[in-house]
Amino acid sequence: MAVKDPLADTGQNPAFGTTGSTRTIGRNMGSILVTAGRLTVPNVDEIRKLASTQKLRFGEAGLQLNLLTREDIEFALARQYNYPILPRGGTSGVSGGTSGVSDELIAAYDPSSAVVEGLRGIRSRLLLQPQPETSHTALAITSAERGEGRSVFAANLATVFAQTGARTLLIDADMRHPRQHEVFRLPNETGLSALLSARAGMDVIQQIHPDLRLFVLTAGLTPPNPQELLSRSTFETLLARCAEQFKIVIVDTPAAADSADAQVIAARTGSAVMVARRHHTRRDRLSAASQCLVQSGVKLVGSVINDF
Repeated sequence: MAVKDPLADTGQNPAFGTTGSTRTIGRNMGSILVTAGRLTVPNVDEIRKLASTQKLRFGEAGLQLNLLTREDIEFALARQYNYPILPRGGTSGVSGGTSGVSDELIAAYDPSSAVVEGLRGIRSRLLLQPQPETSHTALAITSAERGEGRSVFAANLATVFAQTGARTLLIDADMRHPRQHEVFRLPNETGLSALLSARAGMDVIQQIHPDLRLFVLTAGLTPPNPQELLSRSTFETLLARCAEQFKIVIVDTPAAADSADAQVIAARTGSAVMVARRHHTRRDRLSAASQCLVQSGVKLVGSVINDF
């Protein structure tokens, strides 16, 4: 899916600053940093000059001139978008909130990218879908096979929903090959498997940042019987409880070709999105997985072609 970046260098990209007088104070990155005392007006002029001549973003030019740090850029972006820009990098499984998110979670650390604008378009189309009588939305994200970008798509979609202010929960229900703890750099000793087997409570759900209404329930340790756990009424009860506490519930499922887990999960959520990878997903596998969901009474609200 080709998406034009509305923040391209048109003179209105907040990473470049507005056109015209460089002393106009608006919501561009330069003015935010001047107001915060992190740049001077001459600094902004110098950065804008380099950004214009080298076709760079404002932040990139500031880094080249050693007038900005990554922390400065994250500070300004957080204020432009009215939600935190999460740091990038770190070690998987490190607790304490000091590690950054994976490079795959682009919506969290680079919200002005064209890829994230495409995700916002998908978010909007999902919100325009006819809603159930309840005030919540539960959605399974599935794929025909592994390696199609399903988990990364689910993580980024949950992030852009949370960025609207909606209280959003992402559940990693792929207990065979879990990924969300790696994407968000979270510990995974306890999670969904422990919750479904009554060895943990709802407190295993982890909030990603105090200023972002995004919560993640990791898969936890791999159980010997994931499909049996998902088939129990306990999982349905869990989804009902989550629906009471969260506006949006997104469930990352295993690949359909690996097991019947995806079918079981989607039957519980009622709706699903199918993720495919361009030049990778086999048409017959995609068709078979989609038909299986529909035959199970699942509403297939759409499919996403992943280029990565």
